[in-house]
Amino acid sequence: MGRPVLLTGAGGRVGQAILRDIGPKHDWRLLDREPLPASNLPEGIDKSDVYVADVTNIDAVRNAAADCAAIIHLAGDPRPNAPWESVLHNNIDGTRTVLQAAVDVGVEKVAFASSNHAVGYYETDERKPDLYRTHDEYRLDGTELPRPSNLYGVSKAAGESLGRFYHDEHDLAVVCVRIGNLTKGHPPRNYERGQAMWLSYRDCAHLFDCCISADYGYEIVYGISDNDRKYYSIENTRRVLGYDPQDNSAAFHLDGTPKNDEVADGGRVGDTDESESAKPAPKNVDADD
Repeated sequence: MGRPVLLTGAGGRVGQAILRDIGPKHDWRLLDREPLPASNLPEGIDKSDVYVADVTNIDAVRNAAADCAAIIHLAGDPRPNAPWESVLHNNIDGTRTVLQAAVDVGVEKVAFASSNHAVGYYETDERKPDLYRTHDEYRLDGTELPRPSNLYGVSKAAGESLGRFYHDEHDLAVVCVRIGNLTKGHPPRNYERGQAMWLSYRDCAHLFDCCISADYGYEIVYGISDNDRKYYSIENTRRVLGYDPQDNSAAFHLDGTPKNDEVADGGRVGDTDESESAKPAPKNVDADD
């Protein structure tokens, strides 16, 4: 399997989507501020591979990252309405800690979970709702400046800038993935915006697998499935990472039911909706959007 991969925020939704599909493929180190139940661990992981620590604890992160080839950094407060004190500590300080630890122990690359909220204010009243529909050709491609729609988005934009600095200053390879709307088994129900930015579980796992294996310097890419209606371009994600998404929200009706008998994402009709509104997430767990 090669050198280990450190996954921060391993107990959250994005972390679990990754581990569910590519868990057996890599040698993992898992970091979370809460103990992880055995059901959340991929086969072959034992207690020595799990680190219970706050992501701002530099010594703990260095210890977890030692000898790792890559870090997938998901940990943070994922709430769009998170207060400044929380995003400053968990998201901005936490991301700086992870990047510094990577440099200190010689990690080669970091995949940073950014967010659609880093560019949320490009969705102006003049562009909506056409922006979310197939006839509209407007695309964000990662070359645009951040335009955060909340303080959580500000923290993600700050994380992208920190990644730029650590690449330029320390030659650390950093890819920032602006994650769309991750749900299991089907796109968000009755939510045009969510369907335009849907990221299925299997495409999420594949995307971060690409982040582990691809060669890059500093990049900003979008993390969504290959939806017919999209306003985020995934061409750079394909080019830089070799991303090959398999799912498309167009295969489902607006209510989330499939249009044919095929079931996307390895799920089943009637799977529990795990969208961002389903339940509150604890701080410093995962970058859910």
